[in-house]
Amino acid sequence: MTRFAQKKTGDFESDNTDAYEHGFSYSTKNYVHILKPGLNESVVREISAIKNEPEWMLKLRLESFKAFEAKKTPIWGADLSAINYDKIRYYLSPSDKQEKSWDDVPPEVKETFEKLGIPKAEREVLAGVKAQYDSEVVYGSLQNIWAKDGVIFLSMDEGLAQYPDLVREYFNKVIPYGDNKFSALNTATWSGGSFVYIPKGVHVSMPLQTYFRINSPNAGQFERTLIIVDEGASVHYIEGCTAPSFSSGSLHAAVVEIYVKKGARCQYTTVQNWYKNIYNLVTKRAYVEAEAEMIWTDFNMGSKVTMKYPGFILAGKGARGEVLSMALAGTDQHQDTGTKSIHLAPYTSSSVVSKSISKGGGRTSYRGLVNVGPNAHGSKNTVICDALLLDPDSRSDTYPIDKIFNNQVEIQHEATVSKIGDDQLFYLMSRGVSEEQARKMIVNGFIDDLVRKLPLEYAVEMNRLIDHEMEGSIG
Repeated sequence: MTRFAQKKTGDFESDNTDAYEHGFSYSTKNYVHILKPGLNESVVREISAIKNEPEWMLKLRLESFKAFEAKKTPIWGADLSAINYDKIRYYLSPSDKQEKSWDDVPPEVKETFEKLGIPKAEREVLAGVKAQYDSEVVYGSLQNIWAKDGVIFLSMDEGLAQYPDLVREYFNKVIPYGDNKFSALNTATWSGGSFVYIPKGVHVSMPLQTYFRINSPNAGQFERTLIIVDEGASVHYIEGCTAPSFSSGSLHAAVVEIYVKKGARCQYTTVQNWYKNIYNLVTKRAYVEAEAEMIWTDFNMGSKVTMKYPGFILAGKGARGEVLSMALAGTDQHQDTGTKSIHLAPYTSSSVVSKSISKGGGRTSYRGLVNVGPNAHGSKNTVICDALLLDPDSRSDTYPIDKIFNNQVEIQHEATVSKIGDDQLFYLMSRGVSEEQARKMIVNGFIDDLVRKLPLEYAVEMNRLIDHEMEGSIG
């Protein structure tokens, strides 16, 4: 194998048996819809018919399906050759409606989310919550204080039904279906996700959260999220992701489109803890107007492969974008993450801090694009990539691309790769700390500046997940 050859990450059918705390699952025998594996035009039409969608959405789905068939699977990133599209079920629904009370959610679904701590989080720290199980949102809530201010927090299906003109205005615009193979797949088969609208001047001081759970083997989850933050408003949206420990692979291909209006602010946080047989192929992008700010906070753990590059189009004067990213890759995992920073207007600024940890022969990659247009004079961009290797078999790569069409800008890129030093371990162990605990402390210190950007409850959970991933990592 050459230095830059793709690393194989195993078959779509896997015999992984490693411990995974979210690996439980429930029977699908009571599901109201389970489509047969495989994708064709009839499947696309059936999904749209189940949802009773307007004709324009069906037409868009069919156009997207043709684009998906025409586009080749990418070969420039992680190895995706094991994905078998004919084995995937593209729509599975445990319920035919979204509930507003946990008591009315189907028992197995409710038990799943109770084990994951969602009702407790809703009561204590969230302004609203959505819970998606396989293809559909099965539960949703929004505190009255925010509903009275005009905040809209619905499933994407509800948003399409209740606000069809608003959805049609923004849907498929910042991420058109032709953007890549998996945005085309999502637009053809999307189901669930969130529709969020924050009115002018409204500051939602508590996070909104959606939790995505894949429960079925060989399942595809293709949620669609559309967030509109109107002028001078602000919101923090958080998503969490888990799946059972099945031997067969599943595919998660979401699309997230965000519009941040003049002077508004949006933070979008992902805490991903997929099982290690999930192919996580996600497209996320924000359109940022004058003096507005978009922050992506992205924590990537689990999955067999992740390819995800949350980005922003800085379209208005003084628009700001920030990406704070962490990826952890273990045995047979490839986390190929990064961002796209597109500067179209003058005096825009973007900052990227990417941290990665590789252990057990895992591989992390930073893949970034900085594009500064000819009208973006006075703009600034800074990219910092720090990689930590925990053993000699692991690997980290950086693939930056800068396209600069204006000479009155400041562009900086810095990349470092380091290992846990013997002197660091000796210092901690000489003070009574075990070697495994010492390694955890060093790793937690490595990502501390990113974790501190999270609300306290999520920072605690993030550190707990890191500790769990680091167990048994000596050597």
